[in-house]
Amino acid sequence: MCGIIGIVGKEQVADRLVDGLRRMEYRGYDSAGVCTLSGGELVRRRAPGKLTGLVQELAAHPAPGTTGIAHTRWATHGAPTAANAHPHATGVLALVHNGIIENFRQLRDALTARGRRFESDTDTEVVAHLLSEQVEAGLAPQDAVKAVLPQLRGAFALAIAFKEYPDMLIGARLGSPLVVGYGEGETYLGSDALALAPLTQQISYLDEGDWVVITRAGAQVYDRDNAPVSREITTSGASAAEIEKGNYRHFMQKEIFEQPTVVAQTLRSYIRQVDQSVALPQFDFDLSSIHRVTIVACGTSYYAGMVAKYWFEQFARLPADIDFASEFRYREPVLEPGGLALFISQSGETADTLAALRHCKAQGQTIAVVVNVPTSSMAREADLLLPTHAGPEIGVASTKAFTCQLAVLAALAAHMAVRRGRMDRAEEAEVVKHLLEAPASLNAALAHDDEIAAMAHHIAPARDVLYLGRGQDYPLALEGALKLKEISYIHAEGYASGEMKHGPIALIDEAVPVIVLAPSGPLFEKTVSNMQEVRARGGKIVLISDREGLDEAGEGCLATIEMPKVHPLIAPLVYAVPVQLLAYHVACVKGTDVDQPRNLAKSVTVE
Repeated sequence: MCGIIGIVGKEQVADRLVDGLRRMEYRGYDSAGVCTLSGGELVRRRAPGKLTGLVQELAAHPAPGTTGIAHTRWATHGAPTAANAHPHATGVLALVHNGIIENFRQLRDALTARGRRFESDTDTEVVAHLLSEQVEAGLAPQDAVKAVLPQLRGAFALAIAFKEYPDMLIGARLGSPLVVGYGEGETYLGSDALALAPLTQQISYLDEGDWVVITRAGAQVYDRDNAPVSREITTSGASAAEIEKGNYRHFMQKEIFEQPTVVAQTLRSYIRQVDQSVALPQFDFDLSSIHRVTIVACGTSYYAGMVAKYWFEQFARLPADIDFASEFRYREPVLEPGGLALFISQSGETADTLAALRHCKAQGQTIAVVVNVPTSSMAREADLLLPTHAGPEIGVASTKAFTCQLAVLAALAAHMAVRRGRMDRAEEAEVVKHLLEAPASLNAALAHDDEIAAMAHHIAPARDVLYLGRGQDYPLALEGALKLKEISYIHAEGYASGEMKHGPIALIDEAVPVIVLAPSGPLFEKTVSNMQEVRARGGKIVLISDREGLDEAGEGCLATIEMPKVHPLIAPLVYAVPVQLLAYHVACVKGTDVDQPRNLAKSVTVE
C-alpha cells in the first residue's frame, strides 16, 4: 500500500525522499510525488507509473529545500494519473495520505458548496482543503489539525507540510501505520522503519489516534484527545542492506531461496532442543482452557491458516474455524467465552484483519497474532505475540513469510496438543524432530530449481491452469494458483482433488495444464484416481511428488517435479517451494513485473 516519508533536515532532501520511496516500492504503487519547502514556496513534483518517472521529472525540474514530504500511491479513489498523485496541495499546505477517507463524498460536497475547487478525483484532497480552510481563517497548523482530524472517518496516515512553516511537518495516524525517526539535528516520518533505515535506527511508533509535530529539534506527540504524550524510542534494527537483491534477479527469487535460513531462525525461537520440546513466548492465560480457535487472515496468510486448521484438529483435537478477514465481521460470527482468536499477517497492518482483531477483542476473545513485524499494530494489541522472524519481505507475492507462518503454526498446534493432554512427551519430541528437518528439506526442494525453470515454458502459454491437492495439500493448491495469478497474470484455480468431478472437470482439455501436489502416503492413491480422470479427458498433468510417488504415477505426465520424501507435518512447508518457483519462472518467461505485479500492494491498509 501507499508509502510515506517526510524529512525536516539540515541538507537538501529531494534525493533522500526519493531513496526512501525506493525502499517502500515493495508495498506496491502506481504513481509517486514529492513536495519540498523552498524560498517560502511549496515545490511539488509528481509523476504516474514507476519511480523512474518521478526521477526524470526531478532531473528536469529540481525541488530544492531541506524540508519535504514524498509518497508512493496505490490508487483507490481516482485513476493513477499525475493529477491524482500525491502530494496534494493548496496555496498554504501540501500533504500525503495512506489509507482511505470513508466520508470524503460528504466532506467534498460541503467544501464545494463553500467554494473550494478540486483538482483531483481522490479522497485525500478533501483533507488538504479542510486544513487549508482552518489555516486561511488564521489558525496555527496545530490547531487546524486538532479541528480537522475528528471530522475524518476511515483510516489514514498523514504527513503535512505548511508553506509558512518551512522547518516543521505534522503527521497523524488512525488505522494506518506511521513512525517517527530521530537523527542528529533532523527528524523524520515514515510508513515503516525500513524507509528510514539509511537515515536513523532510532524510531518511535505512533499509537492509534496520535498526531505529531516534528522539527529539527525532535518531536512532540499528542494523543487522540490532543494531550501531549511520550512514545518510547526504540532501535529499529532495520538495515538498508536487507533490501538489496544481491546476485538474484528479483527479490522474490532471493526470498524463495532464503526460506531454509529464515525457517530455521523462526523455529529456533519456538523449539528447546535441549529437551526436544516446543516453547512459546510468555503469556498470561491458560492454553489448556481454550475450547475453540477462530483463525482470521487474508490472501496467502489465509492459506497458512487453512493448513493450521488441519493441525489444530488433528494434533490438539481442538475445533478450529477459519475466515477471510474481509468477510469475518459481516457474517456476525458466534464467539463464545474461552475462545482463542488467531490472526495471521505478514505486515501486521492489514486493515481487514486488524478490524477483525478489534471485533474479537471487544467480544472477549483471547488474541494471538502470527506476524512478521513485531512492532506492528496487531502485534501491539495481541495477548500472545508469535513473531515469524522472516525478515523484510520485499516481493509483493509472499513466499518466505508463508513458510515461516507455517513453522510457527505447527509449533503452536503441537504446544496446544501438549497442554490439552493430547500429545505426550515422546510424541512432542517426534514433532520437534520433524520440524527441525524442515530447513534441510527446503534446501533439497530448492535443488530442483533448474528443472522447474526448464519446464516453465509448458505453462506460460496457458490461459487457464488448475491446481489439485488433498488434505493439507489442498491449501497448497490454492496457494499455488494464487501465486501464478499474482505474478504471471494467468487465470488459475486450486481445488480439492476429490471435487474435480463435481464441476471443474468440465474445464479440462488439452490446453489446460493441471498441477497436482501429491506426496506419497495414505491419500496418494485417491489423488492418482483423480489424475486418471484428468488424463482421460486430454488434460496435461504436472505431478509434484517424491520419488516413490513419481515412480508410481509419473509416467505420461507433461512434466514431473521431484520433492524430498518428508513427514506429512512439514510437507506443506516443503511443497510451498515448487509452487513458488513454478509461478516465478513462468512469470519470468512471460516477462511480467515479478516483484511489483500490477494492481497489487504488499500491505493492504484499506478495507
